[in-house]
Amino acid sequence: MRIEEGKKIYNRTAGAVLLQKPGSVSPQTIEEMAHNPLPQGWQCYMSPQGRKYYVNTYTNETTWERPTSAPGTPKSPISQMNSLPTVNGFHSSGSLSHHSETSHVALRKTSSDPQSPGIGSPTRRQSKDSIITINCVTFPHPDTMPEQQLLKPDDWSYCDYFWTDRKETQSNSTIAGFDIILVKQLKGKQTQKEMAEFIRERIKIEEDYAKNLAKLSQSPLAGLEEGTLGESWIQVKKSLADEAEVHLKFSSKLQSEVEKPLLSFRENFKKDMKKFDHHISDLRKQLSARYAAVEKARKALAERQKDLEFKTQQLENKSTYKTEEDIKKARRKSTQAGDELMRCVDLYNQTQSKWFEEMVTTTLELERLEVERIEMIRQHLCQYTQLRHETDMFNQSTIEPVDQLLQKVDPTKDRELWVKEHKTGHIRPVDMEL
Repeated sequence: MRIEEGKKIYNRTAGAVLLQKPGSVSPQTIEEMAHNPLPQGWQCYMSPQGRKYYVNTYTNETTWERPTSAPGTPKSPISQMNSLPTVNGFHSSGSLSHHSETSHVALRKTSSDPQSPGIGSPTRRQSKDSIITINCVTFPHPDTMPEQQLLKPDDWSYCDYFWTDRKETQSNSTIAGFDIILVKQLKGKQTQKEMAEFIRERIKIEEDYAKNLAKLSQSPLAGLEEGTLGESWIQVKKSLADEAEVHLKFSSKLQSEVEKPLLSFRENFKKDMKKFDHHISDLRKQLSARYAAVEKARKALAERQKDLEFKTQQLENKSTYKTEEDIKKARRKSTQAGDELMRCVDLYNQTQSKWFEEMVTTTLELERLEVERIEMIRQHLCQYTQLRHETDMFNQSTIEPVDQLLQKVDPTKDRELWVKEHKTGHIRPVDMEL
């Protein structure tokens, strides 16, 4: 079997190559098709499971049953399109509703493609030149297809812009698009940590400040002052004690309402990031292994084909029973190698489709976490400023009595009160007469 005899079909779901098994249409079927050609607009394709299905190129309808009349609504459609968002120019489809065949998430191309079968079906036939491979991931060649639409065109979403890897010019290495998102998330995690440290330092400052205020309020300094000024001074020291209590409450609320939620969110955020990182990393490793298996099977097939060609040439030069047996054996090995290549390609496509699906899901989840992180920090910083405002108001309330008493300080009255309390008599002395 020669690989050139196989039919390559390009799966636009994840940019993967599907190989239709050669020889899957029997001579009887070919003869039947010659006598009973398909109605105008219908074409026959082979699913990855080896089952034929039919596509109406005018209406994009698909059916497992061979159409026998003019193009119309198929009796048993492969699948029905759901009202799902467009992903990179394709629509997400559901699973088969009338058949047992299962597949990974498949995306149907927009109606601009005249040959768009339903889920689980290859799309249109592609030549080898229409596919490019970058770090074990297959992509459509830009010159072979129209520009892909975005899943969330108005949102600049993570799920639309990080499929390819970025080449670092300085180190001449590459970094996966998903890893670029992870770096941003890790910076956000570091910001959460530093903000929590900031709040912790502020709590310590408030606690120390409150302790020093309480200590100063107990100072006996200037305790000998009497009168209205003395009352004002006593109120000043009392206000220190009240202010110390306010700052202790402020530090306590900072700890319970700001610091603890920040630390708790950070821990959960860290766990989610680790889970997503390992999950996508494992999928990329699996994809790399599948790609290596495809290349190995492709090389093995080329060797079997070369051996078959060599033995065929021997048969042309010298026809012997042994040579014919060798050709049969070489043809059997070549067929087996082709089957193995198709099996490896199918496994690769399944793995890439799984990676494609999980990339969309995970990047959207990271997007949600980023929004949650920013909103959570914003809310707790607002709580911090509110508590600070309340503290200022409390501090103002403790100063108000001091202001009122200072406005009432009256040296004349103080003197009168003091005299009344301490007077010893109001008779003044006179000169002594001789």
